[in-house]
Amino acid sequence: MQVKQIESIGDIADADWNALAGSDYPFIRHEFLAALEESGSVSEPTGWLPRHLLVYDDAELIALLPLYLKTHSYGEYVFDQQWAAAYHQHGLAYYPKWLTAVPFTPCPGSRLSIKETIDRASVMRLMLQFIREQSIGKGISSWHCLFPVEQEAGQWQSQGLSLREGVQYHWFNKGYRSFGDYLETFNAAKRKMIRRERRKVGEAGVEMRRVPGDQATDEDWQAFYRFYALTYLKNASQPYLAPDFFRRCAAAMGGRMLLVQALKHGKTVAAALSFIGSDTLYGRYWGCAEAFDALHFEACYYQGLEYCIEHSLQRFDSGAQGEHKIARGFEPVPTYSVHWLKDSAFAEAIENFLTRERQAVKIYRLNAADYLPFKK
Repeated sequence: MQVKQIESIGDIADADWNALAGSDYPFIRHEFLAALEESGSVSEPTGWLPRHLLVYDDAELIALLPLYLKTHSYGEYVFDQQWAAAYHQHGLAYYPKWLTAVPFTPCPGSRLSIKETIDRASVMRLMLQFIREQSIGKGISSWHCLFPVEQEAGQWQSQGLSLREGVQYHWFNKGYRSFGDYLETFNAAKRKMIRRERRKVGEAGVEMRRVPGDQATDEDWQAFYRFYALTYLKNASQPYLAPDFFRRCAAAMGGRMLLVQALKHGKTVAAALSFIGSDTLYGRYWGCAEAFDALHFEACYYQGLEYCIEHSLQRFDSGAQGEHKIARGFEPVPTYSVHWLKDSAFAEAIENFLTRERQAVKIYRLNAADYLPFKK
């Protein structure tokens, strides 16, 4: 087996990449990663240098791992800035670092794609050996793999990496026939709250519309980007994604995108965008030009929940953070990342920290579940 490193997703044919990446999880697909690169959202100026790893057995591609060389920690959603500060205080450079993740996308999914007949442990050892050798030769401090699925995280941990846990809030479809059927599982107070929130949107004269990504017009995408950018600009920061990214995604994979629009007097005033996996809806981006009471909940959660129930999707991954999701039936679930640090002293200190942090996260997750709105 041989490892090859490429500097652009365009250096490999989309059919070859996707044959291993599969179709269940949209964010590891060639077309999604290509849209990030081709739009300039991922590039040297933005601090994301593609350095993807491919493994060949003779001439056959048998494994792939998205990999980026990072010069900062923005757009990752697993926060290691304190680690970087500790390195700096000790006169060491934390950046550049290796990162395996989907840029700007904190959605758990498989990161390492391997041909089914190949031994995963052997490929993992080979990739880790390559990453370590490259790190030593090029002065790179560490490698971080963010939001792998639980089984994959455990496999990396068995290779000697440090495991970190976090919490997100996901919704699970338990055979609901309708949104009303779902609400019947709530206690009376929370059921009344959600009905009131949905009613407020209608009373404000706002109409909701769901548009499949391959049916959205260029005007729709222009409006959506304005809303998306405003979300960042209101917080005095710059949007991560370039204007052309959404149009490129729609052209390549529009059938796996869902645009929820809010209209007032026929004019779009807000929108939310989700991606569709084989059994999961992934809520990703939101923005509005005009604020309406409870509109965020309607566009980002209730419309998505209805879509999942109507299309028999089993899970709604609505993104990072957001304790307000608990009252709307999103359950706290663990997320994972794994980490390798070249400096042995820092590696030991961070492993000790992560051991304590995992226990604290577990307690938090159990406590958060007590606030779910379902009938006891």
